Amino acid sequence: MSRMFNPPHPGATLREDILPALGLTVTDAARQLGISRTALSRLLTGHVGICPAMARRIEVWPGPERGGRAEIWLGMQVDYDLWMAEQGPAPLVERAPESLAA
Repeated sequence: MSRMFNPPHPGATLREDILPALGLTVTDAARQLGISRTALSRLLTGHVGICPAMARRIEVWPGPERGGRAEIWLGMQVDYDLWMAEQGPAPLVERAPESLAA
């Protein structure tokens, strides 16, 4: 399966696209989102990912028409996480039998 090459962390999209488009500082955006500046900074720098609750906050914050739906933000996080996981060796697992029927 071919996946996007090196998808961006969703925090980078917030940092590089959304905050500048809204003309907001990290402090202002954190206040509007109802989270600490530290929590938002950790997301913007890719130290933490977007959880469903944060995706919902981002959806409601500028509105889905200007910031995207929660599903989009979660999809970006999954794409990033899966790509990162694929950069290491494949996990050592025993293959399932061809037929799962008993």
